[in-house]
Amino acid sequence: MKKLILIVAIIFGRTLTTNAQEKTYNLTINITGLSSNKGNVLVALYDKKEAFLKKSFKGGIVKIIDKQTTYIFKDIPKGEYAVSFFHDENNNNKMDTNFIGIPKEDYGFSNNTKGFIRPPKYNDAKFQLTENKTINLNI
Repeated sequence: MKKLILIVAIIFGRTLTTNAQEKTYNLTINITGLSSNKGNVLVALYDKKEAFLKKSFKGGIVKIIDKQTTYIFKDIPKGEYAVSFFHDENNNNKMDTNFIGIPKEDYGFSNNTKGFIRPPKYNDAKFQLTENKTINLNI
């Protein structure tokens, strides 16, 4: 009888643990209209307003083919996010700007939002991830 109770407790415990695991989703980022096939694209995913354009939640580097690329963020929990990217044409791992700070390399943000004189705000770039999602970004 003690063994039966122990088996039921183990099965019940595993069921609760399995149900408690948070479902995750894949986020596919398609980027088109890049100016060349040189270099790479650096993609960043942000999960907090305070961290936007400062410290990414996840990031990646992807090659360019035919002036476009795709990056997939895998196993992302449900929530609010924003994406940024830039085309690191010279592979120096930073966005190059001119003497007044205007970017020389292609860049973009989720919702295809653009900033005026400065980068867009998190609230303009944010979106909800509640299922597998594909975002198409154009230069």
